[in-house]
Amino acid sequence: MRVNSSLQVIIAEGFLSRLSFGIISFALPVYAYRRLGLSLAETGLLFSLNLIVEQALKPLMGWVADRWGLKRSFTAAVALRSLVALLLAFATVPWQLYAVRVLHGLSESLRDPSVSALIAEHAERRAVASSFAWYATAKAVAGSAGKAAGGLLLGLTADNYPSVFFVAFLLSVLPLYVVARYVREGRAGREEADAAPTEAPAAPARGRAGLLPFVILGGLIATTATMLQSLFPVLAMEYGGLSAAQTGLIYALSVAVVLVAGPLFGWLSDNVSHRLVLMVRGLANTVSSLVYLAAPHFAGIAAGSVMDACGKAAFRPAWGALMARMAGLDRRRRARTMSYFGLGEGLGETAGPILAGLLWHAWGVPVMLGARVALALVGEVYALRVTRELDDPRVMPVGRISTDCDPC
Repeated sequence: MRVNSSLQVIIAEGFLSRLSFGIISFALPVYAYRRLGLSLAETGLLFSLNLIVEQALKPLMGWVADRWGLKRSFTAAVALRSLVALLLAFATVPWQLYAVRVLHGLSESLRDPSVSALIAEHAERRAVASSFAWYATAKAVAGSAGKAAGGLLLGLTADNYPSVFFVAFLLSVLPLYVVARYVREGRAGREEADAAPTEAPAAPARGRAGLLPFVILGGLIATTATMLQSLFPVLAMEYGGLSAAQTGLIYALSVAVVLVAGPLFGWLSDNVSHRLVLMVRGLANTVSSLVYLAAPHFAGIAAGSVMDACGKAAFRPAWGALMARMAGLDRRRRARTMSYFGLGEGLGETAGPILAGLLWHAWGVPVMLGARVALALVGEVYALRVTRELDDPRVMPVGRISTDCDPC
């Protein structure tokens, strides 16, 4: 796959930003709980606040990105994310942390639609899923590396949190100039998108109402997938009896799997079937839940985690290709279309951990995992219905996606 210079910069920015916020995601809860005295409930609210703000503003920010330009919106979002890391270095009271998390949510609501639209614009027509796969793989690896670096930095600095947050700021702001200088708006640019009405006969019928089934599908899939995302360490150590070292080893194994599976599923989505690859995540969540139930020991927990990692690696490229197809139907509203897809995912990511925690607390792990299986199967049935036309270009055309890639 050829990758143009803009796409290379976007992937590099994704890596560095996720590396930066991997450090923050490790250090911030410890700082809030131990240093500023927030309760566990208050700390949980702190980490949910940016998601709430992001979902509330995402459709509006998608509209802003379409009107203002994808590149300018992306550049502004990178600058805001960097400012978030810098402000954390000076936050000394709880209300300041909450204010910074609100700003973080604003930056994400602007960043996600614009970056998704830019990837779709700069990817080769037959490698859209692979482009999203490489971007997601870079972020996944960087996120895990950032969490490891956060623990190391806290140890090296003797819990000097401002210093750790400042390192995160440097990593986040590092690609800002390159993004502003080298990322292009897209082959057609915003002017052509504004001038052209719609490029496919199906576009008028694919408005917000036409997007609703996909928004629901994204919410279902994300809810199932994230039910164990934040609770996995507790599941491994409390339910599976694993040590912290064994749990850390499983995380490392999952990252290694994503490094291979991400690009592989991207290729399969581009060359075999978007629909088939998209449905891998629900299947993986179903099987992993059954494995956790049947084999609550190191081998079983590790196998379940690997299956979940494979599902995550499969979902991102296929979902990205689907977003690109739908956005390509009306290029004047590219970012807004991306924002609706992101809204469904975000709502699911917010609901998943809450649902899992409530079920676990009320009825225990078996009921929680059983509900995860049931929800995953519902998602698979719904996906079969919603995506029945996904691999038929006559029904869902790709639209005009940039194909003038600079050789890398």
